[in-house]
Amino acid sequence: MAEYERSRTMPAQPEHVFDQAANASQLDAWLPDALHVDAGDPPAVTVHDDRSGQDTPALLRSEPDQLRLEWGTREQGGYAGRLQVAGIGSGASEVTVHLSFFDDAHDPGERAVADALDGSLRRLEEQVRMRTENPAG
Repeated sequence: MAEYERSRTMPAQPEHVFDQAANASQLDAWLPDALHVDAGDPPAVTVHDDRSGQDTPALLRSEPDQLRLEWGTREQGGYAGRLQVAGIGSGASEVTVHLSFFDDAHDPGERAVADALDGSLRRLEEQVRMRTENPAG
C-alpha cells in the first residue's frame, strides 16, 4: 500500500474553499487534467481517465459539516482519497489531500502523484481566488 499527502494554504475562509472543492459541476477545474467526474447519482459517480480511456465506478461523499470530501473506487477497492479543509486564522485555510493506493498496480509512483497533487491544489487555489475576487462568478 502506498500513501501520499500534500497541503496548500489558500487565502479564503474554509467554508468558501470547501464549497469550491465540493462543487460537483466544477470538479474537473481542479482535478488532475486527465480525470473527469460524471457525478450522475451521488455518491455513485464515474471517473473517466483520458490516459487509459477507461471509465471507473467510484464513490464521492461530501461532508460539509466536517469540510471534508472522500472518494474511492467502488468495485475494485484499489484507491481512496480525501480532501480536508481547515481554517488557520486571518481568513486563510489549509487544504490537505491524502491518497491511498491499496493495489500497487494502481499506484502511478511518488513523482507522478506529487506532481498531480501539487497541480490540483494550485488549480483549486486559482478557482478559490477567482471566486473570492469575483463573488458573482
